This record gives sequence, C-alpha cells and structure tokens, in this order.
Amino acid sequence: MTKKVYGQFIRSFLRQPRQVGSVIPSSRHLSARMTNAVAWHEVSAVAELGSGTGAITRVLKRHTTENMHVLLFEMDEAMRSQLKQDYPDFQVHANACQLTDVLSRAGLNALDCIISGLPFFNFPPALRMKLLDQVHQALRPGGQFIAFQYSLQMKKLLSEKFILERIGFVPLDFPPAFVYVCRKK
Repeated sequence: MTKKVYGQFIRSFLRQPRQVGSVIPSSRHLSARMTNAVAWHEVSAVAELGSGTGAITRVLKRHTTENMHVLLFEMDEAMRSQLKQDYPDFQVHANACQLTDVLSRAGLNALDCIISGLPFFNFPPALRMKLLDQVHQALRPGGQFIAFQYSLQMKKLLSEKFILERIGFVPLDFPPAFVYVCRKK
C-alpha cells in the first residue's frame, strides 16, 4: 500500500474513529484469511461492507468472475470515491444499512456471501442490530457471512443470528483480529 493510502486511512480514523475502527488498513494476512474462508465456487453475488481503502477488496477482486455481481459499501466519501476509481466494474455505495434496497435496485434477489470489516461493537446497539438484520435479510439461505472484529464480543450475537462455523485468529494484523465465519440458518 502506498503512503497516500495510509494517510487517507489515518485521516479518516482521526475524523471518525468509531466508524473506521482501526488506525491502519487490514493487513495482507487478514485479507487472505477473510477471502480464503469464502466458498467461491458458490458465489455469483457478493458484498463487502466497510471496504475502506480496498485492502480486502484487492484480494476479493482476484476471485471474481466476469458475471459476478460485487457490491462495495463505504461511508467515508474520500475512500468511496477512490474505490469507484480503482474498481469501476464494482458497484460502490455509501450506507450498508441500505443493503437490501441496493440489492433490489440492482435486480438481485440475494447475496451468496457478505464480507465485513465493519467494527460492529463500536456502533450503538440499534445500529449494530439494523446492520446485522440487513446482512441476514440480504443473504440467501446457507449464504456466508464473514466478518473480522478485534475482540470476541460479537460471538454471542452472531451465534444467535447465524450458524457460527468457526472463529479464526490473525495475530499478524494490527491490531490482531478474529475472523468469524458464519452461515445463514
């Protein structure tokens, strides 16, 4: 990653630390762990929530096919603008709380996989639940939800809404991260 990307990320973190969640973008180790957990052979439509500067998006792109629908969600306007420039074949949107509306407008019935870098535990409980409800509604039955968090605080809530298949630990990320691999019940 370039100095410009790190600078952009740090500026966004300083403006809204609870929304961004980390002072630096996800590491290549975390990006690989997240994307390696995806059952790509089952995926024709995928969304990434909290795409940031594209650390995970870059790895996700390697797995996409010509007919795959990819939706990216990023609240930060500068990062969103850069994502649009870097990934012109992907649809880029601002608010993951509008996930099901975006799906409907795109003519998609459901997603096969949702990858998330959103710092759920930083959000107020009502926003956290709204986002998780959107994820649950947007996924097809048996669809994957893969999210990283910097703690195990979301384990109980995620296991109530999804089948929690496994939790991986990525010590080489800063801060170290947990990867939740879930399926819709």
